[in-house]
Amino acid sequence: MADDATAFTTSYDNAYAALPIRPPKVRVTRRDDGSILIEQDYAMPPAWPSIPALLADRAARHPERALLARRRREEGGSLGDWDMLSYGDALARSRRLASALLRRGMTPEDCIMVLSGPSADHLLFNFAAQMARVPYVPLSPNFSLLNDFGRLRHAAELCRPTLIFADEPGLYRDAIAAIRTADMVVVGSSPDAAAGILSLDDFLTDAEDTDLVDASIAAITPDTHAKTIFTSGSTGRPKAVIQTQRMLTAIIRQHDALYYPDPGKAGGGAYLSWLTWSHVGSNNVLLGDTLNDGATFYIDDGRPVPGQFDETIRNLLEIHPTEYGSAPVFFAHLAAAMEADSRLRDSFFSRLRYLSYATAGLSQDVFDRIQRLAVAATGKRIPIISKYGTSETQGTLLTSWPIEHIGPLGLPFPGVTIKLAPIGPRYEIRVRGDTVTPGYFRDAEATAAAFDEEGFYCTGDTAVLTDPADAAQGISFDGRVSENFKLGSGTWVSVGSLRIALIKALAPIVHDLVITGENREELGALVWLRPAEAQMLVAREGADAVAEHLRAALQAHNAAAGGASRRVRRLLMLDTPPHGEEVADKGYVNQREVLRRRADAVERLYAGGADVIGA
Repeated sequence: MADDATAFTTSYDNAYAALPIRPPKVRVTRRDDGSILIEQDYAMPPAWPSIPALLADRAARHPERALLARRRREEGGSLGDWDMLSYGDALARSRRLASALLRRGMTPEDCIMVLSGPSADHLLFNFAAQMARVPYVPLSPNFSLLNDFGRLRHAAELCRPTLIFADEPGLYRDAIAAIRTADMVVVGSSPDAAAGILSLDDFLTDAEDTDLVDASIAAITPDTHAKTIFTSGSTGRPKAVIQTQRMLTAIIRQHDALYYPDPGKAGGGAYLSWLTWSHVGSNNVLLGDTLNDGATFYIDDGRPVPGQFDETIRNLLEIHPTEYGSAPVFFAHLAAAMEADSRLRDSFFSRLRYLSYATAGLSQDVFDRIQRLAVAATGKRIPIISKYGTSETQGTLLTSWPIEHIGPLGLPFPGVTIKLAPIGPRYEIRVRGDTVTPGYFRDAEATAAAFDEEGFYCTGDTAVLTDPADAAQGISFDGRVSENFKLGSGTWVSVGSLRIALIKALAPIVHDLVITGENREELGALVWLRPAEAQMLVAREGADAVAEHLRAALQAHNAAAGGASRRVRRLLMLDTPPHGEEVADKGYVNQREVLRRRADAVERLYAGGADVIGA
């Protein structure tokens, strides 16, 4: 493998910066039943015994290096300088917390539930729970702050937490009261005597018991239940996905097998992320990469929403990652901010080696704008790759080459076998390997239904072969089986691929949309505009310019679309952005939830009023 890096850096167009990922080396098996198996032919390195073992090793190597950083919240709510948690302190403090859990008699039959977002104390509970072999459940703050606690109660009834932790306990007081039981211990970053909430310092009083912690860590096995991570509930009630130590350490093995070492991380790299820790991408993959690299995880308290992105800009002007992955909604905000500020643009690309986004949600317009910005900053295009995974499978697929357009999902990570199971002209993606969950917590029926007869997890996502004659060229995203529907004529509509194509056709003024038409005679779409781009178009071409642009773009799309399953006959612009349960934490729009909540808008769309744009 000594020559791999040199060969690889010259294998792509010189207009790209080098991508530090090994090229594909796959095995493809086509079966008589029409299914296709794809796997990488790279050997997996040995596994770490556990995540606590990896933490102990990195703390021994880099005791003073910062593991986690978050800006201090000053009086009045503004954010100040970075507070740092070192590797050495993270190990010592999480061991002390693990001792407190064990001395209170907590066992693998118990559960620790965290209601709040990323923080140093949250990270300590993550590590301590694993050391004590007590399953840890990081919930989306949306479960506690943005609804009637239905999803929160569901999670609590299923997991039966013995201990709850929340930063800013006053903010979560109502949520805690909604699920609290008489024997439950509640810990906060600060005490709340009126609500019976202990401070973390009080909980840790006289907690030190080294032998107890060492014995518990020694008892960890690959099958130890480390975490329970809930799905978003976009296709029904959130499901509790078991995460084992085997899964967590396999993620690290995958990356070591496929990624070239990054010389820029020799002194400790930097990761910056705004994503909550209720998802495997941030809690398992990104935190695992941080530990493995001996890097620093910077918590970004900004958000890709109007009024909150300024904090992200501030952080990006100071922190210079060598790689950056995020949800598609983030990159739309970032592109606009960099177009307005060349200093931000040059800062962001100064050390960056590549970008990654999840599945097919990025619009082609944003993709192209980012490449133009990269060329302006560095003289070269930045490699952009896509990654795909689920809460049940972790990282599953990636494009280990720079993609030219959105849609490709690529090929499997090492250690994972992909089965493409035929569904008409498409395939369902199914996954087997060490990163795949053993099942859903306390839900044997859902577990049995989720796996096929060969033990492959059935994702419910569909794909097509990028090159029908050569599966080694990878697969492209084609939507979710649960989102697809039939027109009144009985014609099936593949929503995922149609949505991607329509956003591209309506660029650059459309931010997102959902497809309508189930059991109706023709397709329509509910559309959200990009306010800045729409206003610029109106200023340039007049008050009717937005409607005229959408009508002309829709007609052009339909002219090339083909059959009724691809032709969209009507659009309705929505005044209010997607919110609450219409949007997952990662920023993608829940098609089914939008249609359910906005049934009146769907009716207006088909009633054909003056605000409907037809083609």
